[in-house]
Amino acid sequence: MSKDALQIRHFKVAADDDGIRLDRWFKRHMPDTPFTLVSRWARTGQLRVDGKRATPGDRIEAGQEIRVPPADTAPKQGARPQRVRRELSPDLVEFAQGLVIHKDAAALVINKPPGLATQGGTKTESHVDGLLDALCFELDSRPKLVHRLDKDTSGALLLARTARAAAHFSKAFSSRTARKVYWALVVGVPEIHDGIIDLPLAKQPGTGGEKMYVDPVEGQLARSRYRVIERAGNSCCWVELQPHTGRTHQLRVHMAAIGHPIVGDGKYGGKDAFLTGTISRKMHLHARRIRIDHPDGGQVDVRADLPAHFIDSFADLGFDIELGDALTLDEPRAKDTPEAKRRAASARAKDARKERKGERRNRGKEPAKPKRPVKAKK
Repeated sequence: MSKDALQIRHFKVAADDDGIRLDRWFKRHMPDTPFTLVSRWARTGQLRVDGKRATPGDRIEAGQEIRVPPADTAPKQGARPQRVRRELSPDLVEFAQGLVIHKDAAALVINKPPGLATQGGTKTESHVDGLLDALCFELDSRPKLVHRLDKDTSGALLLARTARAAAHFSKAFSSRTARKVYWALVVGVPEIHDGIIDLPLAKQPGTGGEKMYVDPVEGQLARSRYRVIERAGNSCCWVELQPHTGRTHQLRVHMAAIGHPIVGDGKYGGKDAFLTGTISRKMHLHARRIRIDHPDGGQVDVRADLPAHFIDSFADLGFDIELGDALTLDEPRAKDTPEAKRRAASARAKDARKERKGERRNRGKEPAKPKRPVKAKK
């Protein structure tokens, strides 16, 4: 064991770690240190913050000093081998940095191309997560994923540049204050041009969680808003989509469920999801805009340009991109607000009371003769 390994280590708490638990600090900065070892250090008084004994659950503050016992270089039985990140080639670094459409001290937004997965998996070696080392820029740490897009969905993908920003953005997504706008081409034209789809979703059995379906009994709450922007006869139309919840494949399942699958989405629309002629067979779903509160105040509000196949389809169908951006990222429609729902419920209750009152008054009376129907004025 080297002399350096036997030395006690001292770390200063950074601003990004202000307010977090001590065990969380170890997970961020010393991920190979097991919780059982941290607990043992705490029990034996070897773990200290500003010279005082500390426990894993203690909250730490920026500027405090953490005293950590000497590193144990002995190999741990059954320990998992560390994952070695592959070194990125200059071409991959240039490619990754070329995706960036917004950059500040806390956030990056990239325009993810279709066909690039957000994270790796079985037989998926090319993904955004594998490119994050190219997006450190002037910081020492790589950015962090805080949400994801499907592999074949293109558009705005937010990355947090610090741990503090990651916590802030994750909370915004979980509390549904982040707003996302998607553009899609769908087959056919919905009869209602501005509507809310409220259909619970669950993982479809037998698919390994790779496919979702509408399940009114066991499904989780899922709500999406759609608005028709422009139509190409009755064959297809361009819609704006806003997910009010964040279920897997939510927009794709919802549009297919109402009979208007997204063009190119064979997974949920089958053969009916493909148009004849020159329209690309790639999926036409694009995260056009993201708006989210910034951890330092203000907002991140970014639009992502359409991919080439989407632009070509718009040109073939004669759609005007400016029409979509002219729509405002508004709040829910008046009839969907809580106040409006309370008023509607109150009105229904009042009508029901009137009906019951009328029934009591008419008991024992002869039924009134039916009135002649009133004709509409010409």
